[in-house]
Amino acid sequence: MDISLARQIASFVGALLILVAYAGQQTGWMDSRKPAYNLLNAAGSAILAYIAFHPFQIGFVVLEITWAAISVYALVRARGA
Repeated sequence: MDISLARQIASFVGALLILVAYAGQQTGWMDSRKPAYNLLNAAGSAILAYIAFHPFQIGFVVLEITWAAISVYALVRARGA
């Protein structure tokens, strides 16, 4: 399976966004209740979900779509508060 350089870069960026949010929350410089944290998670997981569709990988698709949905829900909920 040959994955294009563009898809590899997109996958790397998606993972990096999620990892920056996670590292930021774990080290205390990012609050998981703030929009920036959830934006990073939503964007990163949406990119990875898109990548997981071709070739279709059910476990990866379910994980990333769920991750993105929860992050978007947290953004909407925080906006309404």
